[in-house]
Amino acid sequence: MPAGTDHLCIRPRGVLRGAVLTLVFTGVLATAAATGSLPRQESAGRTGATLRAGEAARGSGTVDSAALNRAAADAMADGKSGKQAAEEFVSRSGDRWGAVYDKREYAEFEQALDGTYTGVGLSAGRVGESGVRVTRVQRGGPAERAGLRAGDRLVSVDGRPVDGLSVSEVVALLRGDGVPGSTVALRVERGRAAWTRTLHRARLATDPVTVRRLGDGTLMIRVAAFTKGAGTRVRDAVRAAPAGAGVLLDLRGNSGGLVAEAAVAASAFLDGGLVATYDVKGEQRAVYAEGGGDTARPLVALIDGGTMSAAELLTGALQDRGRAVTVGSRTFGKGSVQMPSALPDGSVAELTVGHYRTPAGHAVDGRGITPDLAAGERAEERAKTVLSGLGGGS
Repeated sequence: MPAGTDHLCIRPRGVLRGAVLTLVFTGVLATAAATGSLPRQESAGRTGATLRAGEAARGSGTVDSAALNRAAADAMADGKSGKQAAEEFVSRSGDRWGAVYDKREYAEFEQALDGTYTGVGLSAGRVGESGVRVTRVQRGGPAERAGLRAGDRLVSVDGRPVDGLSVSEVVALLRGDGVPGSTVALRVERGRAAWTRTLHRARLATDPVTVRRLGDGTLMIRVAAFTKGAGTRVRDAVRAAPAGAGVLLDLRGNSGGLVAEAAVAASAFLDGGLVATYDVKGEQRAVYAEGGGDTARPLVALIDGGTMSAAELLTGALQDRGRAVTVGSRTFGKGSVQMPSALPDGSVAELTVGHYRTPAGHAVDGRGITPDLAAGERAEERAKTVLSGLGGGS
């Protein structure tokens, strides 16, 4: 999700990471049944548990979960914070991807991966020296119903002037307590007019997948995160595309999400087969695509340093199996498996238990995926040229 939107989860360490009582490939966005294991085979259509891949946190290493629970319980018995004790324990363990979340962070992250958020339905950003302005208004949201438009200047939120605040701070004010129905007062300027509107926050749906047709007939599919339903959106867009139309799959800046959704997206381009392997405490397991995907349509995947976790899992599958040409820059390199567990105070610790590999057996964690064709600022233009050479564009 882009920075400057009121549905971003503001984290103490600045990034979204996994926090649900299921095994995960962690790191976005970051969703929900308490389980201690995964099925031995995972496909886009068969999942016995929810797998997640999220944004970056901090590498590998393992933590003794029983010892962690004891440390938290001992701290609470002494009148101290169990969460803080757990954070210190994880920090000392060497688990660079380990993290601890309180109840509210956990709930917000579940909501984000479910493809929803609580807010007023606007994006904000700084435009030159003109202060903080509305950059986008979500259709049907509280902001649109209150008459706000892109270009309006935000003067204050709940009486607090925003000119001296960062966009992230403004986002935090807009989100407030994250409770649907709670109110927030916005002071807005448009030209010489100024007014104050009180909006009621609501639970709104996100749209992480953008599909558009380019002038040459190419289908551009941009996936910002693999939240619930994203994989189906990709698959449906490919199925609806005209015969022979090439696809640019833009995974740049994709911070991850649900592994099951990445597997569904892979199923759009693969006729079944392996998507990734992973280990949990030394036991090998696998993720498979469903059969029936479009294996002939020209495909180029755009990647960069912001392509993480579940997005890297998809990239690796398409690259290793010769299904796509990858263009851009090396991906982030988040390929470890985490298992969240509940702590005595209700907080959640997410601990590394293994790593995943691409179909060809390449490790991703700490290494990333190197594109077939390196490209910088003109990556999209290069990708279009490659796709044209594959017969997918004019």
